[in-house]
Amino acid sequence: MSDIEKKSSSPSLHENINEKRGSSVSDDVDFGGESSLPPPPTLTPEEERKLWRKIDIRLMPILSLMYLLSFLDRGNIGNARLQGLQTELDLTGNKYNIALTMYFIPYCLFECPANLVLKKFRPSKWLPGITVTWGIIMTLMGLVKNYPQLVGVRICLGVAEAGLFPGVVYYLTFWYPRHMLQLRIGLFFGAASLAGAFSGLLAFGISFMSGTQGLLGWSWIFILEGIATVAVGLLAFVIMVDFPATASFLTPEERSFVVAKKKYDNSSVGEEEKFAMKHLVSALLDWQVWIHILVYMSIIAPLYGITLFLPSIIATFGHPPAISQLLTVPPYVVATIVLYIFAIYSDRLKLRSPFIFLGLTFCLIGFVINISSAPSGVKYFGTFFVVTGSYATFPGIVAWLGNNLAGQYKRGVGMAIQIGVGNFSGAIAANIYRSIDSPRYKLGHGLELMFVGIGFVTTPIIILLYMRINKKREAEMRAIEASGETLRDRYTAQQLRDMGDRAPDFRYTL
Repeated sequence: MSDIEKKSSSPSLHENINEKRGSSVSDDVDFGGESSLPPPPTLTPEEERKLWRKIDIRLMPILSLMYLLSFLDRGNIGNARLQGLQTELDLTGNKYNIALTMYFIPYCLFECPANLVLKKFRPSKWLPGITVTWGIIMTLMGLVKNYPQLVGVRICLGVAEAGLFPGVVYYLTFWYPRHMLQLRIGLFFGAASLAGAFSGLLAFGISFMSGTQGLLGWSWIFILEGIATVAVGLLAFVIMVDFPATASFLTPEERSFVVAKKKYDNSSVGEEEKFAMKHLVSALLDWQVWIHILVYMSIIAPLYGITLFLPSIIATFGHPPAISQLLTVPPYVVATIVLYIFAIYSDRLKLRSPFIFLGLTFCLIGFVINISSAPSGVKYFGTFFVVTGSYATFPGIVAWLGNNLAGQYKRGVGMAIQIGVGNFSGAIAANIYRSIDSPRYKLGHGLELMFVGIGFVTTPIIILLYMRINKKREAEMRAIEASGETLRDRYTAQQLRDMGDRAPDFRYTL
């Protein structure tokens, strides 16, 4: 019998929380299948760390690999451009930019619907299924013969990939408490920055296949990376699990602990998980969602701008295509390291905004350097700031809103709206680096600076609003205590669940 099983007879997490808050069993609701599980055990800090490590080992490697290939497949068109794509398909004028844009439109539109069906179709089937689908589409992209075919396949790619990122973030909120979330988002999003490094290395190696079977190097980039995606998707069908309550790699006591930990993570009386239209309406009407979209856009526009055009920007420094591909690797390596540093300390300090400010500052420095007339070596140094600032900050922006929305469906819808609407700035970024603006790309860098400026304005506004609301709620709680009452004397458990993140005892993460 394991240590966790031995401790299951000790006072449970559920009982401790209910005793502390004065709740009754009759007020409680079944959450995540907890009624089929034993009482949650009491774990020592070391036992709890081992449990989370066990979950990390099962979930994070496959999620990271899937997202690495997702980002690789959407961004490798920038590398393919240097390997003959533009010449062979006659991508004159703004045709290349339009092809990029047509990916983002369906990608943004389908993100929210994809999150709504995630639980119904089960994560272990839905996420691997869409991975296999876009892998097949990516493979077929290597066989296109003209510009309309390229645009059509990019649209299909956007539809297929739309469900992965918001789906994975939403999926992680089923498993991890809110102040453990950024590190886990960082772990799998770090795969995106690694994808930037791998993309350059793979493109360099695959370029030597140019001419094989009558296909140029750009075709082989799409074909080989698409086949790899299909293989990973098939592997994910075997590895992925659905929800904590049904995870076969955990003991019943471990499952019970994770479910109870999540249930009371955001609410003193637990969350509900049954879908109702009120959750959708609540997310649509929440001021947080819409102002967080602006912060999201302030980072995602620089992120996509640098991802899609870094090879082209570096090519203006006077290097041949092969060397330009290799020079894209170091900025992404640095960005990955800083991303993990940001994630670790952000979760440890339970703060998001300071790291967002730091990332925005990095982007500001990088774009100012690149819009100037500085030597190419200095501009290359500036690309390190842009890549690092955008990639290292992104997990914190997503985690920040996820931390401050209570209720599984409201959180899922709110985060999907944030990501879906915010990603339209990626469509903008796909059109602002025009060939006619080479080599300084004043328009592109200038508009990216505008997005960064939006972040510098909206982030302090959010902080001030959160601080003001938290202060009011603390005053309300003190008034309740001073009157000799408890929170449960004023409100029923159902009322507190309905209020969610607007309940008096909910505190917004700064």
